[in-house]
Amino acid sequence: MVTLAEVAKHAGVSASTVSYVLSGKRSISTPTRERVEQAISELGYHPNAGARALAGKRSHIIALVVPLRTDVYVPIMMEIAISVTVAARSFGYDVLLITNDEGPEGLRRVAASGLADGVILMDVELDDARIPVLRETGTHAALIGLPADTTGLACVDHDFAGAGALCAEHLADLGHQDIAFIGYAPAVYQRHAGYAERTLSGFRERAAERGLRVLHRPCEGSYESTAGALSRILADRPDTTGFVVQNEGAIGPLLSLLRTSGRVVPEDASVVALCPDPLAEQYSPRLTAVTGPANELGRQAVALVMNRLEGEPTAEVSLLTPVLTPRESSGPAPAR
Repeated sequence: MVTLAEVAKHAGVSASTVSYVLSGKRSISTPTRERVEQAISELGYHPNAGARALAGKRSHIIALVVPLRTDVYVPIMMEIAISVTVAARSFGYDVLLITNDEGPEGLRRVAASGLADGVILMDVELDDARIPVLRETGTHAALIGLPADTTGLACVDHDFAGAGALCAEHLADLGHQDIAFIGYAPAVYQRHAGYAERTLSGFRERAAERGLRVLHRPCEGSYESTAGALSRILADRPDTTGFVVQNEGAIGPLLSLLRTSGRVVPEDASVVALCPDPLAEQYSPRLTAVTGPANELGRQAVALVMNRLEGEPTAEVSLLTPVLTPRESSGPAPAR
């Protein structure tokens, strides 16, 4: 990325002269200004946030990097995006949407051009390739999600490890001993999506503490893939009576497949889902579910960016407490 100093050297002027040309704060002779402008053009220099600061200006825009994937639950992503937009407006900011398919280069472009004063990243992976760019460019940013290393970052997320633990605890309290975890598609775990891996880790840790026997089966979320996952579960552990589902697409197929296999919910099999309350309420039986406020993620992320812009200290990690709401899909384990 071309720097202001490199432009100054190329034009044969001081860095302050380049700044004055960019900001218009001082009158610069026509030949000098044209020489600086030519250097900017030849080097492909983009005035960044630092140049805006020198001009005493901000863009009053926050860039929101949204996931563009088939394996994400769109309603939740939209709820977060809307929450970010509403919260940003309360600070007098607008939101620029950027898709995560641009990867690190998308962030470099935003940082180099000064399009936005700050950035909010969604769909954070444990070893997210975008984070080194944030550190390198000094971009004011907030993450909705947790990478493996949060040092120096401002992150907010649901406590997914705690959510997984709640699921295991609930089924253990009901007397279930064999529990299956139906998760997201294999690609989600292959790219080390933090929300998926942390939920599974929290579930497994609490299950081990409670002496449960558990299986994890990834699932694409279609009827066919859910049927395959359930078939493998019952072939490996025919005594399975508890199911935890972290895949919105698999919930309906699982309930249907259990019903057609002669397993009544919750008398023969209990189901706990990690999903929003409105989704849990629409099924029959209504689902016992672990939820968290998606809109709060957006509000807190915007607040973190604003704090960073003002130079105020921020906590590196803020986790929202999950809530388990018992409904009709979970009950005591059947007698053996």
